[in-house]
Amino acid sequence: MKSKLGLASVLFIGASLLLKVSGLIRDMVIAYYFGDSFVADAYLAAFIIPNMFILFMRNGMKNAFVPSYIDALDKQRGDWHLGQIFKGTIVFSLVTALIGVALAPVYIPLFYPDFSGEATDIAIRISAIFFASILFIGMNAVLESFFDAQNRFSMSMISQIIVIASSIGSALLFAERIGAYSLAIGYVAGTVVALIVMLSIVLSRNMMAFRPRLEWLEIRRFYWVFIPVALSAAIGQVHLMVGTMFASYFEEGAVTYINYAKNLVHMPQGIFGVTIGTIVFPLLSKAITTDDRHLFKRGIEQGLTSMYLILLPSVIGMLILMPNIISLLYERGEFTAEATMATTHVAYLYVGSVVFFSLNQMINKGFYSLKKGHLILVISSLSIGLNIILNVILTGWIGYRGIPLAASIMAFTYVGTQFIVFYKVVNGLRLTYLAVECMKITAATGIMAAVVYPLLHLMDWHHLTQIIVIALTGAVVYVISAYVLRSQALRFLLNHLFKTKRKA
Repeated sequence: MKSKLGLASVLFIGASLLLKVSGLIRDMVIAYYFGDSFVADAYLAAFIIPNMFILFMRNGMKNAFVPSYIDALDKQRGDWHLGQIFKGTIVFSLVTALIGVALAPVYIPLFYPDFSGEATDIAIRISAIFFASILFIGMNAVLESFFDAQNRFSMSMISQIIVIASSIGSALLFAERIGAYSLAIGYVAGTVVALIVMLSIVLSRNMMAFRPRLEWLEIRRFYWVFIPVALSAAIGQVHLMVGTMFASYFEEGAVTYINYAKNLVHMPQGIFGVTIGTIVFPLLSKAITTDDRHLFKRGIEQGLTSMYLILLPSVIGMLILMPNIISLLYERGEFTAEATMATTHVAYLYVGSVVFFSLNQMINKGFYSLKKGHLILVISSLSIGLNIILNVILTGWIGYRGIPLAASIMAFTYVGTQFIVFYKVVNGLRLTYLAVECMKITAATGIMAAVVYPLLHLMDWHHLTQIIVIALTGAVVYVISAYVLRSQALRFLLNHLFKTKRKA
């Protein structure tokens, strides 16, 4: 059993990396065909609102369905519960999709009043197409969560990769004829294909009881838990929508710079957050099962310091190489050198956002493990108001560059508040240990930066060669520095990897 879970974790991490890479390729395709034009702005702005509902369904379902399905499975009603939630979600998703499609001509001009007439028309049509996909996204979300409950974690990632790959393929085939609509149509086609793949597996193995009758009591009971959890999961997309709304008031290309910079800078969060969560989550689960609060708190501490250990040097290294990375990835086709520099300046200001929100992943795991998810929703809701206020102040000062700065300041305040509340809920953590460990990691990162930054300016090579050499040099210097400084987080990760290898 342990070997199967270990293999599932490895596949999940690999699929997560592939998903991030495929998302990056999608952005590269958009940059190639549309650069930083109003068409790119319209597409990216149009996607944000339906994507908020997509994340609402997908992430909320994972947090709510897995425990409910496991509970039903213990009562010998797993296939029946899956069937009821699947059918109930069809109704919920259909209503959401129809409302989203019908209201697109209303909310696009409302949220983006400074778009040109042509950009507004494009955004309305694209948003309506994406909302149509929510019918299939809802069903996909239930099946992805079912596979997670079966410890087949990579299936949900494969499903999302199919969707992104379909978007990319559609753009490559049809972008020159139908423009940005090709990406949206490809997205819908991908959701249908992913649904067919997963549904064929489930039905062929009789894993779901798909009877005509709907048990509304069972569905209402589930959605009573699902909705607040899903709202918490969608908060991040609300923050992105706020930033995009403010960016739409500025010159053409501002929305594009904001979205590309955010996606790129937050890549380490998606990749390493999954890795650390996979390593630490079994420790938290064991602690909750045995009601061992001491073990639970040690798990949170290990998660926070391990996240900081991997994330900080990754983000600082990216910042040092940012102009090279953006130029290598995006600067071709319609994406100019001027667009590269504008995106780079925005990326620099997002650094606080990615660091603090990544650390917050571990705090959120702690809240959900303790069944205190409602506290996350309350604090997250208040953070939206703070984000709006900061955007008003900072965009008035430095233009659209105030948007990522506002995100970083808001993230610091939001995560700080969550940490304080969590600290009180668990009756304290080892603050001295956390502070000392963070200082060691910060010092090791500073040594790494002091070595690689001058080295970068001595090299006049191709961007890819520079990135590889600097990344490898930085990694070696950082690991040695952290080891010499006796980082406990580094020792924890090395012990885990060594233990895993020895068991294998």
